[in-house]
Amino acid sequence: MEQFLNQIAILFPEFERWFSAGFIVFARLLGFIRFAPVFNRREINSIVKLALALLLTVMMTPLLNPAAPPREVSPMLLWVLNFAVGAIIGYIAQLLILAIEAGGDMINTQMGLSSAMVMDPTTNSQTSILSRMITLLGLCIFMQIGGMYWLFNALMRSFQIFPIYAVQIPLEQIINIDYLVKTTSNVLYVGLQIASPILLATLGQDIILGVISKTAPQVNVFQLSFLFKPVFGAAIMIWILPMLVNVISDFFLSFSGIY
Repeated sequence: MEQFLNQIAILFPEFERWFSAGFIVFARLLGFIRFAPVFNRREINSIVKLALALLLTVMMTPLLNPAAPPREVSPMLLWVLNFAVGAIIGYIAQLLILAIEAGGDMINTQMGLSSAMVMDPTTNSQTSILSRMITLLGLCIFMQIGGMYWLFNALMRSFQIFPIYAVQIPLEQIINIDYLVKTTSNVLYVGLQIASPILLATLGQDIILGVISKTAPQVNVFQLSFLFKPVFGAAIMIWILPMLVNVISDFFLSFSGIY
């Protein structure tokens, strides 16, 4: 590969400058699209993702005004480092979606719908129906409040902090480390905040059913719980849906400065 690039550099020096820069920008975009929310959905065909990465490469490379590639650095090393930078930017945003998904899993378990699982093509694993619904709701809210703009803004800012020919990643400048620690440590906490109305409502129902089982032992409370929990939980979900949208929006806005 290096010999081929050297021969190209001799024959077409200007072509080598743009091709090398585009090759590395393409690597960063591949890492970004692989892990960033919305783009990492398996529902989007891989050919579409590659075409989008190529189109963005053609658009972004002239804006960077790249210099000639350094001879002392391996092109594959630059490719791997830029792929890692793009993956870091995308994965940090994906952590916010994972917090929403954790809340959906808690709601699903508390409502007694754990047996109603579907195959999630994004993760190639079994996931709950409510978790998938709330995750898709979170993605819609993320796009509606400008999350895609934050992602592309962070991507363009990364080229200023970590140039395409750099070999040392300034991690503390690419992302806000304090927000990163806060996000990763609060995934379950935020999920609990989202699921708390359902958890409290079903807890109250369990207490009522427990009292019934003590006062009227002939009533089969165990079977009644399977009937009441999904219906009661669905009614609470419909009631708190506007508030749930506001909670998710505030959660995303609170982490808008993570980059």
